Amino acid sequence: MGFPLSAILIAGAVILPVVLGEFFPATLTLERAFPANHRVELSELVRRDRVRHGRLLQDSSSSSSSSSSNGVVDFLVDGTFDPFVVGLYFTKVQLGSPPRDFYVQIDTGSDVLWVSCSSCNGCPQTSGLQIPLNFFDPGSSSTSSLISCSDKRCSLGIQSSDSLCSTQSNQCGYTFQYGDGSGTSGYYVSDLLHFDTVLGNSLIQNSSAPVLFGCSTLQKGDLTKSDRAVDGIFGFGQQAMSVISQLSSQGVAPKSFSHCLRGDNGGGGILVLGEIVEPSIVYSPLVPQQPHYNLNLQSISVNGQTLSIDPTIFATSSNRGTIVDSGTTLAYLAEEAYEPFINAINAAVSQSVRPVLSKGNQCYLISASPADIFPQVNLNFAGSASMVLRPQDYLIQQNSISGAAVWCIGFQKIAGQGITILGDLVLKDKIVVYDLAGNRIGWANYDCSLSVNVSTTSNTGKTEFVNAGQLSDNSSFRNEAYNSLPIGILALFVQIAILRTFRFL
Repeated sequence: MGFPLSAILIAGAVILPVVLGEFFPATLTLERAFPANHRVELSELVRRDRVRHGRLLQDSSSSSSSSSSNGVVDFLVDGTFDPFVVGLYFTKVQLGSPPRDFYVQIDTGSDVLWVSCSSCNGCPQTSGLQIPLNFFDPGSSSTSSLISCSDKRCSLGIQSSDSLCSTQSNQCGYTFQYGDGSGTSGYYVSDLLHFDTVLGNSLIQNSSAPVLFGCSTLQKGDLTKSDRAVDGIFGFGQQAMSVISQLSSQGVAPKSFSHCLRGDNGGGGILVLGEIVEPSIVYSPLVPQQPHYNLNLQSISVNGQTLSIDPTIFATSSNRGTIVDSGTTLAYLAEEAYEPFINAINAAVSQSVRPVLSKGNQCYLISASPADIFPQVNLNFAGSASMVLRPQDYLIQQNSISGAAVWCIGFQKIAGQGITILGDLVLKDKIVVYDLAGNRIGWANYDCSLSVNVSTTSNTGKTEFVNAGQLSDNSSFRNEAYNSLPIGILALFVQIAILRTFRFL
């Protein structure tokens, strides 16, 4: 949330901070944020995402040794893309001594990990996700320490607009202002982050490393709402204050991470520090010296036909470009690309359905499966890397009329802005690899309920592979409404693999 370029869109539910307690129920009940018989208008989802747009496009100012080494770190994942159930993905982190649980939104569009603090003014007290809330108390952790303005990490944060300094208190703090008038502010704390690390052929539990994170003391606007509140935000950005950068600089984890977010109603998925290895992954280079994960989108194809869009529309500059952001629910196209895209979809389905407008959104009334009617879309990036979008990757079911379903284009237009943002609408049901050491992002369509192979390079120079799967019946992190579907807890089964074992390497 604090970027120079400024912020990104947030999942269909604004990154509401909320807090989860030390006790977590045996089952997690995810209630619909809206009644099952009431489909949210796309305009409401757009409004929620625009809150995040403000964070991206507005200037934001934010003002012990590890017990493991360069292994694969695994995180729990819960939540769903479905805005009618949750509308965001979140994970659990354990902070402090003794460790306490905090559930935070997974956000590749910001850098900082922050959670609500015990002294927070305006923080939600309850969550519509039916999870207990928790507040971090620095005074209750034996390993907690405050960060002064003279700390070099604070200085690095000032350079990336992730921190600010108070000359009165000499305390390193932050203030993140959002486009709708909401925001959060607080101060930075250093404490232990506890996690599971897989190294070699053993599962090391209760590993820990000191990290710097935000302690939120004030929240306002949409952040104070409880409908889908979580404890805070886990920024997976690439700047110096991100947890990814901190852990990799300590040699605790590789300078890479991967996720595979399930798009079905069961939700959940996979989130690891390390690179998921899959033969069909294609890579595109990151645009250098950008605060966000910017890629060079070169063209868009519908049914194999390249659309007539000036490629310079997608060029990256101070206020233009294509950003990958897991904190956004929908997807957004630069204004000049939006109409050609909609026209191409309409032309492809004109013989099967009649396009209709619903409050300014392009929708279709259909009685068959969208997969049988709608075309494949390809987003073509630098490096000959194409992102294949199936109909479910760009359509959202809005409601039903007389037994027929209303499906709407999930891509929205950013009027007056040359920014394209790839949110969970297109990121779900894909392996996405952020290889920061190699300055590239890779992806492949994938069934995220399956296990994956994760690689990391150990200190010995050998590449090790971990098989990451999902627990089933003993998973306590689940959606009770879909209790036959396991939600995203990773069961890590280690295997030392020789390169030749993987034919695709």
